[in-house]
Amino acid sequence: MTTTIQLRTILIIDDEGDMCLLIKGLLKADDINIVCVQNLFDAQSFIKNVQPDLILLDNRLPDGFGVDFIDHIKTNHPAIKIIMITGIDPAAQDFALEAGADTFLSKPFTRKELQRSVDQLLN
Repeated sequence: MTTTIQLRTILIIDDEGDMCLLIKGLLKADDINIVCVQNLFDAQSFIKNVQPDLILLDNRLPDGFGVDFIDHIKTNHPAIKIIMITGIDPAAQDFALEAGADTFLSKPFTRKELQRSVDQLLN
């Protein structure tokens, strides 16, 4: 009897390459495909072609604010879970949750906080 591993996809939208690498390293698992994009335009293209299970979304991006992108995601792809990640503005948490983010992490966050949030939303 063989077991099939269901591959889940996480999309990280963050313009800082180091942050993408860090999160990828922290979440690395055999059953997770992790993709990074650095702007909302590329994120929108990716989501159109591959619907990820979870998006880790930074707020300040070169072509807009992540909090404004939440409505687009939830309207067009309501099944996608969203973790808003930002360190700039504590008030962004309220806006993100009101816009439809499933949870919020403030930078800096711990590996345990990240893993707990991801596990809660994917399981």
